[in-house]
Amino acid sequence: MEDFNLIVAQQPQWIQIWLNILSFGAFLLPISLLIWRQSRVASIITLISSMLAAAGVIFIFNQLGYVRLMGLGHIIPWTPLAFYLWYQQARADMPEPPRRIIRFILLTITISLVFDYADVVRYLLGERAAFTAPA
Repeated sequence: MEDFNLIVAQQPQWIQIWLNILSFGAFLLPISLLIWRQSRVASIITLISSMLAAAGVIFIFNQLGYVRLMGLGHIIPWTPLAFYLWYQQARADMPEPPRRIIRFILLTITISLVFDYADVVRYLLGERAAFTAPA
């Protein structure tokens, strides 16, 4: 994990900022959905999906290094999650505060998925060079 953090620290500032926003939207904000009965299941499903996404990214990093294929770790659990959250935010019985929170979470993971799909496609098309940690 130390190598991962060193490599991330070398990335452009916007990537580091984005990773903080992503952590907030995918890991911290879903906890707030536990407040409302109507959104508790969505909270738990989102947290489990985000933990699976993080585990997938770390697994790929440990196998291949910091490569574009790491986006696959997000794609597998978050693509179905995005559809699930879309339906949850549209539920008639969903109060407005959790509906807005779900929309922010959905926006956050959707933006991440756009980057992830692009990175995985680029990897499959041959961009397989790994970033390395400083010596």
